[in-house]
Amino acid sequence: MASVIYPTTNFTATEQLCITHGEGIYVYDDTGKEYIEGLAGLWCTSLGYSNTEVVEAITDQLNRLPFQHTFGGKTHAPVMQLAETLKAMVPVEDAYFFFGNSGSDANDSHYKMLRYYFNAIGKPEKRKIITRERGYHGVTVAAGSLTSLPANLAHFDAPLEALSILRADAPHYYTGRQGNETEAQFVERILQNLEDQILTEDPDTIAAMIVEPITGASGVIVPPEGYYEGLQALLRKHDILIWADEVICGFGRTGADFGCTTMGIKPDLMTFAKQLSSAYFPISASVIPGWMYKAMVDQTNEVGVFGHGYTYSGHPAACAAALKTLEIYERDKIFDHAAEVGAYMQEQLREIFTDHPLVGEVRGKGLIAALELVSNKTTGATIAGGKGGALAVKACQDAGLILRAVAGNALAFCPPLIITKPEVDEMLKRTKTGVDTAYEALKSEGLLSS
Repeated sequence: MASVIYPTTNFTATEQLCITHGEGIYVYDDTGKEYIEGLAGLWCTSLGYSNTEVVEAITDQLNRLPFQHTFGGKTHAPVMQLAETLKAMVPVEDAYFFFGNSGSDANDSHYKMLRYYFNAIGKPEKRKIITRERGYHGVTVAAGSLTSLPANLAHFDAPLEALSILRADAPHYYTGRQGNETEAQFVERILQNLEDQILTEDPDTIAAMIVEPITGASGVIVPPEGYYEGLQALLRKHDILIWADEVICGFGRTGADFGCTTMGIKPDLMTFAKQLSSAYFPISASVIPGWMYKAMVDQTNEVGVFGHGYTYSGHPAACAAALKTLEIYERDKIFDHAAEVGAYMQEQLREIFTDHPLVGEVRGKGLIAALELVSNKTTGATIAGGKGGALAVKACQDAGLILRAVAGNALAFCPPLIITKPEVDEMLKRTKTGVDTAYEALKSEGLLSS
């Protein structure tokens, strides 16, 4: 075993699959076996594998200017061009961009900039951040504290109180409903819970609420109709900023440019990473409105610098990768393609799996989806210890499909945006084989209830 500390891995189960190369939606292991990469790596390889245009853009930039930092007044053409390209795309007023290396550090940067901003305008007490149960926003100290998944919090002693983190209800009707509650009643109840919490905490102490338009690692939760409309009205009423974590949803994943577009959100702040460069080079972006940026200018002048930044902020090769990726999205109408093929994938998932005895719910939008695996289809009871998800992932892998179980027993789909309808058919054929195999194994182990 190599001396690697593997991320998000059980240290007793490392190095089980070694991937050597990829092409299109497929990857290959060191035995030559082919797999459909059904999660686009980690929700990120939007253009699939071995896109020569992006590789050449990176290579050309490395040959021209392999590195240039952006500290202390220095800059370069790719970072300026990327900011202006994104500015024309995002639904944030007079947007400014801080570039980093991952979604985690982008959310950390937002956390710090919110404090910096409210200090600048004389409201230092306005520093609490609302996140949601089952939210995922990264793994650095601040972003990890905004994350609500048990595995990401256990044993790390996240400083939630010191960081002033509050938690609101997850907007998942299937697992969160009470009794015979309708979706509308569910939404009304959890929004009332949120307002009660805001009033208890004092709105003047709360800076922002962070939301994923559609969640990823928490199980691909698509909030019910009316949730975001009510949520935004509530936050605006109490002068709380809306912070959209678009790390997974951004750039075509939901069948639109951003998850905010799909879900009807008008954000104040946005976080990007992953599909910004199709994951070909690490890059992230923290997006803030112009009025927030301008309020911080005098403070930076007073101190002498804006005392935050990474060595690789705005790395020229990363910016080149992002610029080429965005060019391809526009030129090849990738978002339109994702909308069309995504609608087909959603339709086929429901047709194949709605009546499957192991599946309690099929959910998703565009080219992101999940199957909620349950021990009892009538009650929706979960499968203990995430055993259903683990078995299904292993069976799908054996069938030549890489998926991921999230939030225990949710089998997640997030294929490259370039996937075609015939490739969707093949992906779901392999999924059916895996889910059927998992169902028989769970049944034989007595883990399903009637």
